[in-house]
Amino acid sequence: MTDQGPQTSTKRVAVAAPRGYCAGVDRAVITVERALQKFGSPVYVRKQIVHNRHVVEGLEAKGAIFVDELDEVPAGALVIFSAHGISPAVREEADARGLRSIDATCPLVTKVHNEAKRFAGQGLPILLIGHDGHEEVEGTTGEAPDSIVLIQHPDDVDKLDLPADQPVAWLTQTTLSVDETAQTVGKLRDRFSQLVDPPSDDICYATQNRQDAVKQIAAHSDLVIVVGSRNSSNSVRLVEVALEAGARAAFRVDDASEIDPAWLESVNEIGVTSGASVPERLVDGVLDRLVELGFPPAVEERLVDESLSFALPPQLRKHDTRRRR
Repeated sequence: MTDQGPQTSTKRVAVAAPRGYCAGVDRAVITVERALQKFGSPVYVRKQIVHNRHVVEGLEAKGAIFVDELDEVPAGALVIFSAHGISPAVREEADARGLRSIDATCPLVTKVHNEAKRFAGQGLPILLIGHDGHEEVEGTTGEAPDSIVLIQHPDDVDKLDLPADQPVAWLTQTTLSVDETAQTVGKLRDRFSQLVDPPSDDICYATQNRQDAVKQIAAHSDLVIVVGSRNSSNSVRLVEVALEAGARAAFRVDDASEIDPAWLESVNEIGVTSGASVPERLVDGVLDRLVELGFPPAVEERLVDESLSFALPPQLRKHDTRRRR
């Protein structure tokens, strides 16, 4: 451990809670593991089962094969759909090719899909707040492609070519910034006198909790380190939220090897958190690395407890035992 001299006592590391795996991610990862145990390898997975490089590499080592599209899956093979959801067209393609399938879509994403179908069935235009190209947005849009208009930024509201008195509904991707989404919805409410809300908030409980928790630690942190992969929407949002909440600096890392010691110069308080698809072992690795670099063991700051879990897909429910992280 590096000798930090008399300043050592002023240094502090706070690790946010809740962090890491949410119920939907836990369910998706277990789905692949259980399918490998029950059916043997190879098991094909369309897209990354969750957006974390280490999780994907770990499942590949156990026999999972990740593909971008279904034409890469041999006819008759078993394919798992990722936690981010799929469009009906993907499901139809799987059926047409005779693939056996297991759907690991997060139930909270399925809820958004059902809302899209219901609003479209009522003849309402749907304003979907989300990020173009994200798998979740593609899946939701596929449920009602003729009814959905994508909004990526609050300023996009001003560009909408719809009458102000037109009844319109809004939905969101589940992993967005809570604050920015509220800003966008506020502009929609000002613009459309007959705006129809979803029955409940689409941004998932885990996204909300992790953003609230990082706000708590960012308020007194010189630096916030977010553990998560670059294609993880909720991890990227945590960096943004930390900066908005008062952190002097915030960086995303896949693992401890990406920590730049230069970030720690003149830093006394560090906050650490992780996205909803990050195994706890990666957070532990970051905390251990900070100790090696002269910081004390972390103190956990817990905002709320989470107890939600989801049943596995029907094909795998026998002896369904939950394991976290």
